[in-house]
Amino acid sequence: MTRLSVNINKFATLRNARGGNMPDVIKAALDCERFGAQGITVHPRPDERHIRYSDVRSLKPVLSTEFNIEGNPIPSFTDLVLEIRPAQVTLVPDAENVLTSNAGWDTIRNKGFLKDICSRFKKAGIRTSIFIDPDPEMIRHASDTGCDRVELYTEAYASAYSRNKERAIEKYVKAAETAAGCGLGLNAGHDLNLDNLRYFIHTIPYIDEVSIGHALICDALYYGLENTVSMYLREIRLALS
Repeated sequence: MTRLSVNINKFATLRNARGGNMPDVIKAALDCERFGAQGITVHPRPDERHIRYSDVRSLKPVLSTEFNIEGNPIPSFTDLVLEIRPAQVTLVPDAENVLTSNAGWDTIRNKGFLKDICSRFKKAGIRTSIFIDPDPEMIRHASDTGCDRVELYTEAYASAYSRNKERAIEKYVKAAETAAGCGLGLNAGHDLNLDNLRYFIHTIPYIDEVSIGHALICDALYYGLENTVSMYLREIRLALS
């Protein structure tokens, strides 16, 4: 069963735009869990423009589902993850000045670094996932790092879906098969939404987890948070039925 992890960064973006504590990020996370989400994802960046390190510390004691912290493993991020010890850490090579994650790891060039960081997290009992483009070669080299999973960067699929969904997903199928052949678990995320999610999971039914934030929060403005989480879970169920 593919699990839905809700990325709550956008709640924090809205809160930070005005100051104060509206919306309440902790309550939003707990509500997502209550409405059926099987995980909560956060992506703290160094400038704390949305999720703050203090949010991460406040969330850990109250969450009852899997907690996934994603980000670039700079020293401050690494220290935070080792302090919090979430169920999963997703390593993302985003530069400090990017608006959102826009590329996966070059696992050839960065293999030594990724081996070291994966080893540190795994010794702390944290499952490690590497954010990666749907490139079989990069996935094969990712398997050499000691990571547990890879997360497929799905922006290219989402962008091309409306033009030709069969062609859009081709390289993701090959990437998924490579990951499975390497014994890696498989996550996916970035621009997945109510239009393209079902086809993606139906075609690659052994996806362990999808992490969805921006689209889900946008949908919640129209449909309400509880209804929206249910709609995404329904898409996953229908994909696997």
